[in-house]
Amino acid sequence: MTMQFDPFRELDRLAGSLLGAGAGAPRSMPMDLYRTGDHYVLDVDLPGIDPGSVDVDVDGSVLTIRAERTLGAPEGSQWLTRERQPGTFVRQLTLGDHLDTARISAAYDNGVLSVTIPVKESAKPRKIDVTTGGGAQQLAVSSGSAE
Repeated sequence: MTMQFDPFRELDRLAGSLLGAGAGAPRSMPMDLYRTGDHYVLDVDLPGIDPGSVDVDVDGSVLTIRAERTLGAPEGSQWLTRERQPGTFVRQLTLGDHLDTARISAAYDNGVLSVTIPVKESAKPRKIDVTTGGGAQQLAVSSGSAE
């Protein structure tokens, strides 16, 4: 088996280690966010992550997703190439006041973490009834002076 030297891969690796993207440094993760009905859904790609290492928590209005990837090879193995880096993946989002942070739920399936964030009842669109009949009401206005 022959291996070719790829200078761009080596530059990426070198830049990553110099700029703090080496093993153990926080990383980001790709995500999609969409609204469906009365809740938001956040899908985060976490391939190769042990579900036990996934941590989702809310502190005030900040949602934090943290996951750990550990890679290993059998004892006595020699790495030929290593593009899947181990380390901690972190993503933080600031949530608006109209979201129900007490009812957030999360599920991890096939390498994708889905976080469901419901909208508060008070922030949902609602219909306001319009009453009819009875004529216009008049307000009594007090001038505050004695006659």
